[in-house]
Amino acid sequence: MAQKSEKDASTLSDRFAELNKFAKNQDYAKALKVANRIVHENPKNETAFQCKIVCLIKLDKFDEALTQINKNKELTSYVAFEKAYCEYRLNRTEEALNTLRGISQPDTRTKELLAQVLYRLEEYQECYDLYRDVIKNSEDDYDEERQTNLSAVIASLQLWEGKNMDDPGLEENSYELCYNMACYLIGKEDYKGAEKKLKKAEDYCKQSFEDDPDVTEEEIEEELGIIRVQLAFVLQKLGRNEEALQLYNQVLKSRPDDIGLLAVASNNVVTLNKDQNVFDSKKKMKLATGDNLKQKLTSRQKCSINVNQCLLHMYTNQGEQCHSLAAKLKKQYPDMASPVLIEAAQFVREKKTEEAKNLLNEYAKSHPDKALTTKLVMAQLYLTQGHVYEACNSLKSLGDLRYKPGVVSALVTLYLNQEDKDSASEVLVQTVDWYNKNQPQSPSLPVLMRANADFQLKNGSPQQAAKMLEELRKKKPDDPRILAQLITAYSQFDPEKAKLVSKDLPSVEKIAQDIDVDQLESSFSTLGPKYMKKKTDTAPSPGPAGDVIVKKKKKKKKKGKMPKNPDAEIDPERWLPRKERSYYRGKRRDKRKEIGKGPQGATSGITDSLDASKTPGSDSSSPKPSTATTTSPTTAPSPAPAAQGPRQQKPAQAQKRKKKGGKGGKW
Repeated sequence: MAQKSEKDASTLSDRFAELNKFAKNQDYAKALKVANRIVHENPKNETAFQCKIVCLIKLDKFDEALTQINKNKELTSYVAFEKAYCEYRLNRTEEALNTLRGISQPDTRTKELLAQVLYRLEEYQECYDLYRDVIKNSEDDYDEERQTNLSAVIASLQLWEGKNMDDPGLEENSYELCYNMACYLIGKEDYKGAEKKLKKAEDYCKQSFEDDPDVTEEEIEEELGIIRVQLAFVLQKLGRNEEALQLYNQVLKSRPDDIGLLAVASNNVVTLNKDQNVFDSKKKMKLATGDNLKQKLTSRQKCSINVNQCLLHMYTNQGEQCHSLAAKLKKQYPDMASPVLIEAAQFVREKKTEEAKNLLNEYAKSHPDKALTTKLVMAQLYLTQGHVYEACNSLKSLGDLRYKPGVVSALVTLYLNQEDKDSASEVLVQTVDWYNKNQPQSPSLPVLMRANADFQLKNGSPQQAAKMLEELRKKKPDDPRILAQLITAYSQFDPEKAKLVSKDLPSVEKIAQDIDVDQLESSFSTLGPKYMKKKTDTAPSPGPAGDVIVKKKKKKKKKGKMPKNPDAEIDPERWLPRKERSYYRGKRRDKRKEIGKGPQGATSGITDSLDASKTPGSDSSSPKPSTATTTSPTTAPSPAPAAQGPRQQKPAQAQKRKKKGGKGGKW
């Protein structure tokens, strides 16, 4: 029996040596065979069973490993960490958490796995505390990786939970650390700083893979994809939508294997499209709403995608799908107002305003902390229907929020639009009273008091304005504008009081001591030359030193026009108009201009009368004058009448009328 036990021991030792040999060579398939032999021969050997489970994990056979662990419940305590790891890799996160919580004395690797599980479950604060503890109490080659994970947790606390985390001050010696620090800055809404960090991370990423010949360009683009999508988000927040859309499309065209990255990029493109290009938005939304994205996105990301899908249903007139998804979102996120607002908007599109009002009122009653949003939407809904007073009542039902300056301004504007000055005045007076009682040190109070005083002065209530200005003067006794307004108010109903208050006005010298007169005069040049002060030359007078007499410029008298020849005789008729002088003969006209004038068809007769060669009895060879009368060249010809058009010609008065019963003929 002793010899047999020694033989079994040597055989077991040889098996473990062989197992160790295959494990060092990373030949886990052969190592698994050896481990199965050992477990078959020694079913209660904890070390052999643990080696078998590790081999299955190394071969990515997590289901089989978990099945073997559940079959051997007696050995489960020895492989608790391996069981939790298999559950974590199979996305059974809650089960992994329970398994890790059951380990009584967790070591470093257990704490790190627990931190990873907590990060996936979005328990960032506990995850942060665990990483700080692990980094503090461990010294090995994985410190840089832990620092990277810690920066990711800090960024998540700042980004998703809004906790104001201090700058971790980690050395940004890798693109992962630069990327996480950019996310931290995004949580602080420092988008300019985040843009710089992301560009730095992109450069680091390219440099880290340049020296590695085994890495392909596709793999580099895969790593750069998440950085570029985050950079596009930052650009979108900065209002540079064209650049953001270009980066999103660049990543989508490369078709990365990370489906979570595809979903985020597609969703953000939909937000850029808004109610335009809905067909492209539908395609992108399919990529963002797959069933295999549950473990790839955070709850906030999934919520945003669902809300955008609901909005897309509304924009594409898919009313039933919109109502269905909105109802689902209200159950999942009962405190979120977005699904309620979207469903109300869908009711309005369907012209079901009563259903929209009831939905908003119910939500406002059940969520008083969201009253501001719902009541403002209700007011907008009333205004679109033309019910101004109902909108005002909706704003007044905000409780103490109704006294915010923006709400007060809206109420006053709406009442004045209805020419209801009394209601507008009441709103201002009540607001000032509320601030005096509840927030007397608020910076909004002086602004509201001054606005109230201006309103009362403009609308014929100087007594109310004076009362308000007196209170305001107590807060700011040295403000001359308040004093001037107060005098204006008193002058309208109590002149004696106005005179009394006016004594507190500062002297003219005190008011004008800080005024630059030259600058003030030069500023009038913008009003045109009419308002500019004319400059005058000054010269010292013969009187005492320092006295200056202003000399006026003398206007130069214009010399009269003298005749060129002073010895010539002066025309006695020079005072008469030219046409009334005895020697006036009228203007000469060029004869050439007279040719061609006259009625249509009548020009030939005029030209013939001017051609001496065509007079009766003339001979072209003889220059003798004919017996016909000719115009003397010494006398000016009388001007010919202007030629008239055919419609303006009148029959000659010299033509006699036809006699009754006579025959017609030419004279």
